[in-house]
Amino acid sequence: MTPARSFPFLRITPEGSRIGVDRPLAVETPIAIEVDGIGYAVMMATPDALDDFALGFCLSERLIDDVAQLLAVEPFEAERGILLRLSLAPAVRGRVMERVRHRLSESSCGLCGIENLEQALRPLPRIDPPGRVVPEEAMFAALAVLRDHQPLGRATGAVHAAACCDAAGAIGLIREDVGRHNAFDKLVGAMARTGHSWGDGFGITTARLSYELVEKAALAGCHTLVAVSAPTSLAVERAAEAGIRIVALARADAMLEARRPTY
Repeated sequence: MTPARSFPFLRITPEGSRIGVDRPLAVETPIAIEVDGIGYAVMMATPDALDDFALGFCLSERLIDDVAQLLAVEPFEAERGILLRLSLAPAVRGRVMERVRHRLSESSCGLCGIENLEQALRPLPRIDPPGRVVPEEAMFAALAVLRDHQPLGRATGAVHAAACCDAAGAIGLIREDVGRHNAFDKLVGAMARTGHSWGDGFGITTARLSYELVEKAALAGCHTLVAVSAPTSLAVERAAEAGIRIVALARADAMLEARRPTY
């Protein structure tokens, strides 16, 4: 399951020259997630770190509460994608049917398949971060070295990254994927599996800051989330509800910290 494959291209210049080149492309493939024999979702993702992806996905979907409740992760390569078979602990298996009951179809936006608004915008846990104010210097430090930690991104220019940083801005863990949600799920899964915590540090994502990423951050206990791109209105609102500090459009020269919206 390689995350990148080489493809032939024709390099064309303004002067009219044409040169054959090979370029690595990020692999994007359908991953069908089956939970205890029930078809749950099909995600377009990069087929690596699947154990981390499965664990983070289950935590973000609230199918499980901790690592021990995901009993098995079994990937099977098919002709047109990957079947990812998951097995949950008996105590939480009922959650699968409850969630499936509210999902009419799957969509990358994460909302279209939800049957009602209550399920789409379920209450988030409130994060209380007193004494954990991340200095902006740490955020700028992480941004300065972020690309150095993105081997797939540097090779292909086509994937997102999500990283866990400490209070000084050092990157402890990072995961990449063609999907921004998948990259964050992989990060959450890797952190849960290795015992990493946010502590006084923060999360960083190269993606647009959507409401789904804010919700995943809240469920993972991330009190500060930095994004290279802009947030959506719902992301800012949900972050305020959960008590998450979000910093967006983070660049080497400036960044924007979202304030609590007033209407």
